[in-house]
Formats: sequence, C-alpha cells, structure tokens
Amino acid sequence: MQLIRSFLAYIALAAAILAFLPGMAWLGAGMVCLVVILGWRDMRRVPRAVFVVAGLALLYALARDPDLISPAAGNMSRLAGLILAVTLLSSVLSRTRDLQQISVSLFNGNPVTRYLSLAFGTALVSVPLNFGSVAVVGSVVGERIRSQGDSPATRNATRAVLRGFGVSPTFSPLSISIVLTLTLLPGLGSLTLLLFTVPFAAALVLSGLIWFEPETPQSSENSETKANLAPWLRFAALILAICAGVFLLSHWYKLSYAYAVTLSCMGAVLGARLLAWCRKMNPPMVNMSHVSNELAIVGGSAFIGSVISGAVLGQISGDPNVPVWLWPVIAAGVPWVFFAAGLAGINPIVIGTLTGGILGVIWPVNAVLGLGIGMVVGWGVAAFGTPFAANALIMERLTGYKAVDASLRWNLRLSLAGLVAASMLASAVTVVLL
Repeated sequence: MQLIRSFLAYIALAAAILAFLPGMAWLGAGMVCLVVILGWRDMRRVPRAVFVVAGLALLYALARDPDLISPAAGNMSRLAGLILAVTLLSSVLSRTRDLQQISVSLFNGNPVTRYLSLAFGTALVSVPLNFGSVAVVGSVVGERIRSQGDSPATRNATRAVLRGFGVSPTFSPLSISIVLTLTLLPGLGSLTLLLFTVPFAAALVLSGLIWFEPETPQSSENSETKANLAPWLRFAALILAICAGVFLLSHWYKLSYAYAVTLSCMGAVLGARLLAWCRKMNPPMVNMSHVSNELAIVGGSAFIGSVISGAVLGQISGDPNVPVWLWPVIAAGVPWVFFAAGLAGINPIVIGTLTGGILGVIWPVNAVLGLGIGMVVGWGVAAFGTPFAANALIMERLTGYKAVDASLRWNLRLSLAGLVAASMLASAVTVVLL
C-alpha cells in the first residue's frame, strides 16, 4: 500500500509540474484525494477534519455553483505539488554531509552567539527543509541533553530552534505561508511583502534575547565539533539559487508563485540527482507514502479557500459597505486570530485559507499589504508560540521538553510582544495605504 501511495504522490507532483497541459489540474487533485483516502487510517485528526470539510465544500459547490470546482481543483493541485516538491528537496538535502556539519556547528560559541546561531541557522535551514530543519537541528539539541543532561544551555537551544523555525513563515519565500498568502491575495507582490516581513522576522529573533535564560560558565563551553566555512557557503549558495529561480519564474515569466516554487525546488532535486549520477552513485527514490497528512491539510485547505472565496465573490456586488476605519482594526486583529486558533489546535493553513479566502475578496486592493503582513506574521508567531504546532511536537519528541513548556510557557512573553508589534505594523500600513 505504501508503494501505491508513493507512486500516486509522484503522479500528483508530475501533474502539478505539467499544469500548463489540459486536464492536469483535475489529475493532480484526483491523485491527492487518492493518496489521502489510502492513507486515512494513518492520519491525524486535524488533517482528517480538514479533508472532510473539503468534501463538504465540494458538495456545496456541486449544489450551488459547479463552476467553483475547477479553480478549486487547480489550487489544490498547485499547492499539493508545492508540498511534494519541498518534501523531495528536504529528503535529498538531509542526506548531505554539509547539513550534518552545519547542524552540529550551530552549538558553538558563548550563550548569546549560540542562541543567535541556532535561531538564525534553523531559520536558514528551514528555507529549503521546512520541518526537516527542526528534525535536523533539534536532534543535535536532543543528543546534547542525552549526553550532558538538562541545563539552561539546552533550554535556550530549544527556545532558539523553535523561534528560528517560527520566523521562517514570515521571511522564507518558499514557505507555505508566503505562497498561500500570495495565492489568496493576488494583488500583493512578493517583494513588497518580504520588504516588511524579513526585517520583522530578524527583529523578532533578536528580541528573544530579552527572554533568555542565564547560563552558568560550565554550560557555555564551546562544542569540540566545528564546521568550516565551505559547508555554509555551499548551503547558502543553494538556497540563493532556489530563491533566485523562484523570483525569476514568478516575476520575469509571470508564473504563479506556487508554481514557481515547485519548479525551482524540482530543479534543485534534479540537479542533485544528476550530480549523484556523475559521481557514479544512484541514491534510492524518496518514499512519498507518508505525505497524506500534509496533502490533506494543504490540498483540502486550498480547495476550501477557493470555494469560499468564489462563493463570497459571487455574493458581492460592487464595494462592500465597510467603514474605512474598520479595515485597520481588522488588520490588527488578524495576527491574534492565528495565535488563538493555534492555541485551539487549528492548523495555520486552515486559518490562512479562511482569512485570505474571505477577506482577500473584499479587502481594498490598494491596502492589501496590511492584510498580508497580518497573515504572514501571525502565522509565524503561532508556529513558535503554540503547543500544538508540528515543530513544537517534534521538539518534544527529540528533547523530552513538553510542548506546552517549550513553546507556550517559555515563549509567551515574546509571542505577546510579537503579536502587539504585528498588529501595529499591519494596522499602520493599512492606514497609510487606504
């Protein structure tokens, strides 16, 4: 059964890559549904719930307006292809010796340097690896706990990894948060959004030094294992090449952002495969049978969001009768909605889809940047500050620290500060642009 699911996932990925051909969107969406259905018994509750709601959205569209189904299937196929391409890239890069050397070297330096290295290092690694960055760097922290025991250094390291991954939805051009926001807010440019969110992400990590546990001299000793500059340069060059490909395809060739990310990631995957063949190596194909949860959440949320936005758009005639002062108030509340939903165990993809699908239709086009900032930054804070986020659960398994402690109790003050700052920024940008 796993082999069949993996084969169907590859077909869904091929359909997303060949999206310019007729019928590929329907093929991709169909393969995604089959992968989810075949993996139903192994899935978690939230992905199941999302997929069930997507099924209800399909029934609604069939009864109300069948024309909503085609664009929804297209969104489902595109975003599923993105997740599959990033999963392939993550698996390929996790095999490299460079990544192992980088992850171990992040534990070097004095407490402040180590915290910043782990936080920004995890954020950098998360650009192509997504959750793989938490698994790679978090395993180093877990090994340190097993060898030397619990200490302020390991607790600070756990904070740094969670916060580093948490800001990746805010600044990474390959993250699902950026892709989904730009997909649901078509009037928003990626460069414009990143000009605001990248500095915010850096400031959020630096602000984490305020809520930093003092370490004893014994716990701040340098690690004996260090990586030279070459692995860092090679890894950074790969990330820059992928990001450059994304911006070239999306801006120069006017491809959709999700499609551009998929093609750029697959270019790196194929390049790694060709390099392995040149070295007379033939690494096995990546097993894609474990992606049912991700496809259910991402594909289901994309379908739901498209149906909702199409239905709302069909109910609106002209501009909505909303007072001008209410737009900045709504923008200020968007980050808090993401955080509150995260505390309730609701995946940010679901909230992002509903928020962008509903508000994106009625939001003033000239002020859509304010909504985009609120969505992306709120997504990031929920990623490191709520205990039900996937990265918090991964760190709990690797380190033994309870997710409620590591993500919520240790980061609550930083989360609240980030939410207040995000609300002020989103509201101010909305006011200026209205």
